Amino acid sequence: MQFESHQSATGAILAADDQAASELFYEILTTQGFRVVTVPDGAAAVEELARTQVDLVLLDVMMPHLNGFEVCRKIKSNPETYLIPVVLVTALSDKQDRIEGIKAGADDFLTRPVDRAELLARVASLLKLKHRTDELEQAEAVLFTLARSIEGKDPYTHGHCERLSNYSTRLGEHLGLAEDQIVALHRGGVVHDIGKIAGPDAILLKPGKLSEEEWKLMREHPVVGERICAPLKSFRLVLPIIRHHHEKLDGSGYPDALRGDAIPITGRILQIVDVYDALTTERSYKRAFSVTDALQTMKEEVAKGWWDPHIFENQSSGSALFETRECGRAGFADAGHGRV
Repeated sequence: MQFESHQSATGAILAADDQAASELFYEILTTQGFRVVTVPDGAAAVEELARTQVDLVLLDVMMPHLNGFEVCRKIKSNPETYLIPVVLVTALSDKQDRIEGIKAGADDFLTRPVDRAELLARVASLLKLKHRTDELEQAEAVLFTLARSIEGKDPYTHGHCERLSNYSTRLGEHLGLAEDQIVALHRGGVVHDIGKIAGPDAILLKPGKLSEEEWKLMREHPVVGERICAPLKSFRLVLPIIRHHHEKLDGSGYPDALRGDAIPITGRILQIVDVYDALTTERSYKRAFSVTDALQTMKEEVAKGWWDPHIFENQSSGSALFETRECGRAGFADAGHGRV
């Protein structure tokens, strides 16, 4: 039997348990203003999560079809639901069961018989954390939208942010980077050029070569972008990508003229994929290169000391990491691939 409350909600909760326990959860939680949906087993919980947005999940460990551990693992492995707090409810006191729950990604535990005060305290604490996480996600979403709005001004760069996010993530995984660095690359691919919001459209969309003064303004965008994103603590590992994706190994890049390993590896990865995308797509100041010609050009630039040879070798040898484009060859408007 399934219950759903319609009271003024301070949070939406999914409870997966037997009927008696579900009725208890429903009664306790709805009286506090929570919206509660109950389901009888693990499989039903997974189905409900696919169609209902919730803020917290209560799972009985010993359920038919899918047990609580299995459902928890599914929730925490899904990018759409992994931030939802999960509480495992069990009569089991065995240490090994709690360890299994932690491995599955559970955020907290309740032991039967469930104490009303303890239930409400744990739910309130986890929902407060969830609401703060939601606020953080909303702030990130604003930055992503802002970055895409800059891209949207120029029809030649359509899809550039998403491609760089995908390319750099795949290359980072291929190189064996840690998970937090992979996440930073995913975000950095989208927001790396967010500082261009401060640049005049006349410069951003100029079809010809930029003047020295215009280049000076353009070169400020990594610092401006870092400043825009700095207040967001979750972007701690993204900031070096934003600031340093135009550095070069020989020190001829900007804004800090860093050399070699002083450039963070995530920044070096984004350099490679940014240049690759700039070469293989048409821009207002140049036609697209074929993949073969693009890789040859990048190889020559590696020899000049611009890009990390190890990362380039992995990028070029792992060509399946990137979607291929075979277009006609054409020259650049200026050195450094124009305004990548």
